[in-house]
Amino acid sequence: MSSLFENDSPSNLSEYSVSELSGSIKRTVENAFDQVRVRGEISGYRGPHSSGHAYFSLKDDRARIDAVIWKGSFSKLKFKPEEGMEVIATGKVTTFPGSSKYQIVIETLEPAGAGALMALIEERKRKLGAEGLFDADRKKRLPFMPKVIGVVTSPTGAVIRDILHRIADRFPVHVLVWPVKVQGEGSGTEVANAIRGFNAFQMGGALPRPDVLIVARGGGSLEDLWSFNDEIVVRAAAESTIPLISAVGHETDWTLIDYAADIRAPTPTGAAEMAVPVKAELEAQAAGLSARLQTGIRRHMDHRGQAVRALVRALPSLDQLLALPRRRFDETAAGLGRGLELNTLNKRRSFERAAAHLRPEVLSGRLAERRQMLSERMVRAERRIERLLSDSHKRISNAEVAMRGVPARLTAQTRSFRDRLANLARHSDTAIRHRLSEARGIIVAQDRVLQSLSYKNVLKRGYAVVRDEDDRPVSSAALLSAGAALSIEFADGRIGAVTSEDGTTPAPAGGAPMKKRTPKPAEPAASVEPPKQGTLF
Repeated sequence: MSSLFENDSPSNLSEYSVSELSGSIKRTVENAFDQVRVRGEISGYRGPHSSGHAYFSLKDDRARIDAVIWKGSFSKLKFKPEEGMEVIATGKVTTFPGSSKYQIVIETLEPAGAGALMALIEERKRKLGAEGLFDADRKKRLPFMPKVIGVVTSPTGAVIRDILHRIADRFPVHVLVWPVKVQGEGSGTEVANAIRGFNAFQMGGALPRPDVLIVARGGGSLEDLWSFNDEIVVRAAAESTIPLISAVGHETDWTLIDYAADIRAPTPTGAAEMAVPVKAELEAQAAGLSARLQTGIRRHMDHRGQAVRALVRALPSLDQLLALPRRRFDETAAGLGRGLELNTLNKRRSFERAAAHLRPEVLSGRLAERRQMLSERMVRAERRIERLLSDSHKRISNAEVAMRGVPARLTAQTRSFRDRLANLARHSDTAIRHRLSEARGIIVAQDRVLQSLSYKNVLKRGYAVVRDEDDRPVSSAALLSAGAALSIEFADGRIGAVTSEDGTTPAPAGGAPMKKRTPKPAEPAASVEPPKQGTLF
């Protein structure tokens, strides 16, 4: 019997509650694994939770461990986790007492090796390239001689000194430096903000707007240059309206900003050389062009001078030009005296011939002849006038004799015309009375027809004509709206009315409203437009 109770004796082991044991395990694990680096593949990642935390697992081919990234650490990650990505997570191991599980709280996350980073870069490159951020037609040409250059880089590195030194040697211009971090947490955001900040400068502002931008960084590993692969940096470079030169790393280093920039420089020094020309070379080129211009001008003037001299040699001399006109002048001057003498002689002969006909005897004879002709014409004119006067007296006498019997003939003709006019007047009166009688009969017949067709006869049988404000007949109740003014014509006159919304028409003098009645199909006369009446009625 004693053997049955040997194990029931008191023990020296301490007794723990479940919470105490779980807390002790938690502290032990956290102290032992306070800072660890774990390599594994991301599994079960569905993006950040609504609280901002991210929950997933890390696994390899033989084990699996739960992982969590708190909201504060998730926003500081250089790149976001993706399903199936092999990563190296840095953090501490802890337990979750509520379910007796352990997990790693990740503080930093990085791809596991260059291969994973390159795969991520290629994936991001395909995504951004599909959006057209790397298209060649988006590239802008660099200005030949910029006045202001903006540089986005670290203010403490050797890069900015190389750039400033190179620009000062080649072509000194105004340089604005926007200091940023080029490596580490938040560096990508600072670079993107610097690019957008330079583009936000206004022309004529407190700070001059750059004509070209240089984004520069020295060489380094793929991890060191990772900030320039950030999507925010690439988008800022593609959106820049200022021409942008990418000078990140050495000639063999490529980042995504190189594809989005307008031009890529192999080194920061090369970017400075691309941005500005060499002043000495420009001056030498200008001097050479000036010398060539002067030489060309002298050569051109020499050619022109030779051409002018050749033309001068081909021109005739002054004596040759004036020889023929001078000879003609001399011949004309020699013949001028003889011509004047001959002309004077001819004129004298003409005067002598005219003077031979101007003797006094000849003139007296011609005057006598003219006087005799004038006397004869006066005699003939007197005789003609006498004949005309005699003929006029005869015509007057004959007319006087003829006019003696005219009054009697005129009196007889007047009496005959008066009798004829009286007969015509009597006939016209008879014809007018007959015509009026015929017209009156026609009018009476037409009046009877009109009276039989007039709508007023219909009104006498108890019907009425409804007219609108324009005095037009209303043929349908659907054409009227509430509050419309109407005019209702009866056989003995017209009254005014106004339509209401409930289908009744108020009485014009305060009587009871009249219900609107639908006209009977057998009596359409009230809704038919009456014919227009003539002016006789």
